[in-house]
Amino acid sequence: MEARLIAALVLSPFVVAFLYAGIHEYLRYKSEGSADYGLVYDEETGTTHVTAIPEDEDAFDPEDFDPNEYNDPETDKTT
Repeated sequence: MEARLIAALVLSPFVVAFLYAGIHEYLRYKSEGSADYGLVYDEETGTTHVTAIPEDEDAFDPEDFDPNEYNDPETDKTT
């Protein structure tokens, strides 16, 4: 195989994923308007993820994180 064909085959999944994400974000922008993105903390799982943040909420600040507030389902089992 030619080097160009191999490079195109290797890069094509990334190009497709980038285009898909761009189209998805454009459609979201057209329906919902601009959004601010940031970390959101999920207390049930103890994890954070990046998502759109509503205007009336603040983003997750890692400096304010208290690991003792995490509700671990394995330790909360009742006997």
